[in-house]
Amino acid sequence: MASRREFLSAAVVAAGALALRPAFAMSPPVAAGMQLRAIPSTGEKIPVIGMGTSGSFEVDAAGREPLKEVLRRFVAGGASVIDTSPNYSNAEDVLGDLMVELGLRDQVFLATKLAADNRAAGEAQFADSLRRLRTDKVELLAVHNLRDWKTQLALARELKAQGKVKYVGLTHFMDSSHDTLADIVAAEKPDFVQINYAVGAPNAEKRVLPVAADSGVAVMVNRAFDDGKLFSRVAGKSLPGWAAEAGVSSWAQMFLKFALSHPAVTVVIPATGKPDRQSDNLRAGSGPTLDAKQRAELVAMFA
Repeated sequence: MASRREFLSAAVVAAGALALRPAFAMSPPVAAGMQLRAIPSTGEKIPVIGMGTSGSFEVDAAGREPLKEVLRRFVAGGASVIDTSPNYSNAEDVLGDLMVELGLRDQVFLATKLAADNRAAGEAQFADSLRRLRTDKVELLAVHNLRDWKTQLALARELKAQGKVKYVGLTHFMDSSHDTLADIVAAEKPDFVQINYAVGAPNAEKRVLPVAADSGVAVMVNRAFDDGKLFSRVAGKSLPGWAAEAGVSSWAQMFLKFALSHPAVTVVIPATGKPDRQSDNLRAGSGPTLDAKQRAELVAMFA
């Protein structure tokens, strides 16, 4: 057993090492080809393709092995933004363990959420998220689905002032909450808003995306595949003739490029637990975005 003196010496060394680290590192290097977009509140640029963890990282011990390759390909492909939540079962634990095992934490723009009903619960939840993610800070802390949003957004801003959080945000995933979310974004102007947006579910175009653009708020898109429904609608169908011209070789890339072709969108976070699909998703982050004619043709296909 270590003596008290040895313990204190080790603690001093560890504290000194943390003190020497910058509060938040600059954005990690990006592989050639991956597009970057600026976060309006600071001008910091992030890669346009990120990754969600709902479902895909909610795995047992045996399910972690393919996720190592998913993470390796993600970072090697120039991506960095990973979104998770304490509500996603054990996803924070799995992500935290794998980032440490692979030595990737400093290359990840890490986003998690507050999903609590009061201040004390939010504080406890955030402390637990840091433990589970095996880190001392996160790049983005968002209020999950507007739950107790006034209390939790205030807490997130306090944590930002303390240097434990770099950006704050608000999220939702249902069209029925878009108007409420747009009103709050306009009033509060968080750094980020996360919302569902897809070619088959474009409701965010009505208010959320324009309000975000007008308010200087970065947009993170979830459900760009409309919860997988888009793939069933294109089963057996060929890509449009202009797909190659747009740098598209799969329907997944097409759906991601559709979301990215809206000027208000900053980053899209498709979830996957399969390495090959990760590689395919990442290809949507390079080359041209869709023009107005191409977007209109896609919208007509899914109307």
